[in-house]
Amino acid sequence: MRVKAEQLASHLRRGLAPVYLVSGDEPLQAQEACDAVRAAARAQGYGERIIFNAGTGFDWAALTQSAQNLSLFAERKLIELRLPGIKPGETGAAALLAYAQATPPDVILLLTCPKLDAAAQKTKWVSALDEAGVLVQVWPVEARAMPGWVAARMRARGMQPGEDAVELLAARVEGNLLAAAQDIEKLYLLYGAAPVTADAVHEAVADSARFDVYTLVDAALAGDAARAVRVLNGLRAEAEEPALILWALAREVRALAAMAYDNGKGMGTEQILARHKVWEKRKPLIKQAMQRHKTRAWWRLLRRAAHAERVIKGFAPGRSWDELLALSLGVAGVTLRRARA
Repeated sequence: MRVKAEQLASHLRRGLAPVYLVSGDEPLQAQEACDAVRAAARAQGYGERIIFNAGTGFDWAALTQSAQNLSLFAERKLIELRLPGIKPGETGAAALLAYAQATPPDVILLLTCPKLDAAAQKTKWVSALDEAGVLVQVWPVEARAMPGWVAARMRARGMQPGEDAVELLAARVEGNLLAAAQDIEKLYLLYGAAPVTADAVHEAVADSARFDVYTLVDAALAGDAARAVRVLNGLRAEAEEPALILWALAREVRALAAMAYDNGKGMGTEQILARHKVWEKRKPLIKQAMQRHKTRAWWRLLRRAAHAERVIKGFAPGRSWDELLALSLGVAGVTLRRARA
């Protein structure tokens, strides 16, 4: 059974399943989901807790042995199994499949792993665990949903955040839910149930936003030039490699140049998206970008990307970050003149 992270608390109040598989790369939500299972297990008398880290060389027989041998001091047991990846190997997959098909009484298995991709979700061991218990997949909170997440968490804490305070806090902690949770607790300690203003957030909260190159690409594709600049500055502050940023931007520009060419030949948008295997979730971004530029514009951006590569490699004069800024803004629809050497 699949349960969303925000639905887990209500599920646990109705009773415990023999297996919980928590998957995802968002640390705060994964941690809180596991904490909720642990708390519910303790409340139901699962007094013993065993932790296994299933890394290289892990003895999978230990999982079965631990599940079958209850302690003299506890009638019920919680076993935590932490997978460093989503491929437990043939032996691990067989052990998990066997466990799911015959879950022992008075034992709860809490299994954690990184985000399960589409292929992993179809494997026999994941399907069996899903059928035997509960699969909780945690997802990063997207930028447009961040203000709502912040507001809901603050109100759940008994706080009274103003709309401007929520917007400012969401901008400062975007992509970093751990920092968001910590800052909300800090604000609660400072202001309690009193109204929280943007000035209060400005004084108390540092800028903890955390970005990656894909956040930059998405901002540029969406035509959000201001956000693209902010993300690029954040990547620079985090000492991200310019070559990696260029690779991500250039890949999208090449793909969009090809799509624009197909469009110019009379091919329909949906047919183009299908031909280039654009994911459903990314279709709105790609459509926005396709409407913003025609074929010639994308070819100009490709030439700019080629120039940026020469600058980054030291084969042409210029500043790497200036070139990345110009390319990002170009994708977003803002054209900057290239300074002459």
